[in-house]
Amino acid sequence: MNITLTGASGFLGKRLIERLQAEGHTLRVLGRRPVAGLPFSQWDSMAGEPPEESLAAADAVIHLAGEPVAERWTPEVKRRIRDSRILGTRHLVHALSKQSRRPAVLISASAIGIYGSRGDEMLTESSRPGEGFLAQVTADWEKEADLAEALGIRVVKIRTGVVLGKDGGALAKMLPPFKMGAGGKLGSGKQWMSWVHIDDIIGMMLFALGNKNVRGAWNGTAPHPITNEDFTRTLGEAVHRPAVFSVPAFALKLMFGEMAGVVLASQRVLPEAARIAGYQFRYPELAAALQDVLRD
Repeated sequence: MNITLTGASGFLGKRLIERLQAEGHTLRVLGRRPVAGLPFSQWDSMAGEPPEESLAAADAVIHLAGEPVAERWTPEVKRRIRDSRILGTRHLVHALSKQSRRPAVLISASAIGIYGSRGDEMLTESSRPGEGFLAQVTADWEKEADLAEALGIRVVKIRTGVVLGKDGGALAKMLPPFKMGAGGKLGSGKQWMSWVHIDDIIGMMLFALGNKNVRGAWNGTAPHPITNEDFTRTLGEAVHRPAVFSVPAFALKLMFGEMAGVVLASQRVLPEAARIAGYQFRYPELAAALQDVLRD
């Protein structure tokens, strides 16, 4: 299959390229930076449409591009978070509308941030969107992707949770204090964390790529979310260090400002669509996922 990929230089994109190449797919990278050994088309997602040749031969498009969320939210950062997703997806879909030969499927990144902070509520793909900046951005982002359905393109939106993998992602920020014995819960620790092993989020994308009946929103999370307090305890056990410290909510707000709300949000998200479709998780439980990720 010929696949055009955006966001290829990110933590998830790099691992996805490895899996797609291992399965024999032909890739073209679309974005700001090339990837060694792959055909490349330059594209500033916020400035305009991608070049025609980047999509002309595509059987599928996987769209991962977007400004990182895990940084202090200045007005400029918030603009880039929003525009990189909404304008970027709008420009991409508009370019697809001009193709005489369109891809069969668009797999678009999304985020569980669409649900906002919901306490102990169990959230599935049919749950309503939440409130707040990130929830609104994500809802608008998905609406732009959905416009490709009118072009005859099957659209799958993967609402990604906290991705656990080697050499990057959330664990790259968490591990240093835990390895020094200074790890601990964030805020009360009662907030739910919906995590996923990187092999499973990529597995979901490949499953969606090859299954014509898969469409719409998919929660890209493991089937067993866990509270931050229990996540902290399990990670401490995995690195054989105590995890007795805690970071008060007010300290997180001083460090990260508005973005601290994402860290403290409670999102108990269940991958109901994946369950119904028959996707089999390699790492449904956190302890086994961490054991794999932390293996030397």
